[in-house]
Amino acid sequence: MGSLQLLDIIVILFYLIGIIIYGISKSKRSSSEDYFLGGRTMTWPIVGIALFSANISSSTLVGLASDAYQTNVHVYNYEWYAVVVLIFFAIFFLPFYLRSGVYTMPEFLERRYDRRSRYYFSFITIVGNVLVDTAAGLYVGSIVLKLLFPDISSTTIIIILAIAAAAYTIPGGLNSVIQTEVIQAILLIIGSCLLTYFAFDQLGGGWNAMMEKLNGMLASGSVDFGDRAAEGKYIPQSSDEVFSLVRPSNDEFLPWWGLLSGVPLLGFYFWANNQFMVQRVLGAKDLNHGRWGALFAGFLKLPVIFIMVVPGVLAILLFNELDISDLNYPLPGGGLCEELADCPNLTYPVLLFQLLPTGILGLVVAGLLAAMMSSVSATFNSASTLITMDFVRNINPNLTSKQLVRAGQIATLVLVVLASAWVPFIERVSDSLWQYLQLVIAYTSPPAVSAFILGLFWKRANGTGAIVSLLFGGFLAIVMILSQVYGWMPEINDIHFLAKASLMFVICLLVHVVVSLATPPPSDEKVDEYTYKIALFKQETKELRALPWYKNYRKLAVILLLATAIIVGIFW
Repeated sequence: MGSLQLLDIIVILFYLIGIIIYGISKSKRSSSEDYFLGGRTMTWPIVGIALFSANISSSTLVGLASDAYQTNVHVYNYEWYAVVVLIFFAIFFLPFYLRSGVYTMPEFLERRYDRRSRYYFSFITIVGNVLVDTAAGLYVGSIVLKLLFPDISSTTIIIILAIAAAAYTIPGGLNSVIQTEVIQAILLIIGSCLLTYFAFDQLGGGWNAMMEKLNGMLASGSVDFGDRAAEGKYIPQSSDEVFSLVRPSNDEFLPWWGLLSGVPLLGFYFWANNQFMVQRVLGAKDLNHGRWGALFAGFLKLPVIFIMVVPGVLAILLFNELDISDLNYPLPGGGLCEELADCPNLTYPVLLFQLLPTGILGLVVAGLLAAMMSSVSATFNSASTLITMDFVRNINPNLTSKQLVRAGQIATLVLVVLASAWVPFIERVSDSLWQYLQLVIAYTSPPAVSAFILGLFWKRANGTGAIVSLLFGGFLAIVMILSQVYGWMPEINDIHFLAKASLMFVICLLVHVVVSLATPPPSDEKVDEYTYKIALFKQETKELRALPWYKNYRKLAVILLLATAIIVGIFW
């Protein structure tokens, strides 16, 4: 394994200190709106890059490479599907979010339903921020730094990372988070392009050489597929199958039917209901900038397969037999990793240390750690927003803006401790970081998606139906997660997580409908202000006629869909 030279260490320290200073310098905290939503002044490039950066965080980089190393290139389905979800979000949901002037997604649920749904969904979102986004970001940072500094305990590393991420989040608020995210996104893209270039350079050829060598390894059986064959799971037989986005129904990770059910469900929650993501769009200066920013984020997702997924496949060809025992990296069940197949989450760090030259290695590692800090700081900010605006402000409505900001800063400190404590449980849930992220979202998203979809498109949906559905779905999610962690009910655990997510969504939908029909209808005010009507679409059509094509988000959305269809068609 390669190691950091003095130049790399200097680059890392210089960059990390610089990004913290820059984040603090961009703080906006004169009012609660400044602190939590950046003053609602974000233009579309900033919104789009911030959305992309928050999504393509350090945990996603590591997760994509890890799954691609296991030849799960169809993980890219989650990336291109974001385009479809973001367009749907921009057309239907975003106008209601911005027009209502809400700070949080739970606050919007209160406007449409009642306060019960707001409190419950806010609590669930905070828990999700800690279990998914924050903990995963800290986990990735601990992996990288543990390789660099093996003598320091993982607990110490996690605490240091959490404190560093909070250093500019607590004083700076959302504007500091977003401004630093823009820099992280640019550096991540440059770093990913460099990593892909050096990987192909070491391979000694381009795309065709990669496909030919991969075919040879698959034919010889030298690619480790674990126990998939014994379990009757699908195993790709050629490079074309490896890069096929559509897999048969017995695929372990993403069968074809998941593209029609589970993937859109998870994507809709992540992009349209998740405070962590939507908060960036809520900071847009107006509806057009919010929509353009959402479409721009979708556009940035399209090249991910080439610069972030492909390196994981190249790791199979370059480092399949690499001895990594000198890393002393522990296996979840005990012992140490000897080959990359034992610990696929190490794929991205191994690529970095094996391929990148001195100086560039330091810059990319700094970018990876800074992206982790950016992702963690963003979740800290969104969760503290939920705690402050959904709980603290309602408990004491007389608090000043300055006092609300202080409450948000204290909440961030508490979240730092909670997220750090959860990190060790990640590998108990799943060996793959990407699969862990999808598992938790799959179990927690169906009730929320049901409430938002019915709330916007069905006038009869009421507050009682929403809270009963959310509570019932929450109970099911707890059962699923605990069963996964502790091995309860193996029959249920064997069901694909996308199937469980789809089933939970249907159940929550039915519960919501039945309870709503059995109880009094919502007030006219909630229906008129927060449900979609065809008249809104017709009115918007008239307004868009006055705009040139490059400002008409509908025409831009069609162009983006065509570009997405071309890329998906190539890898179909």
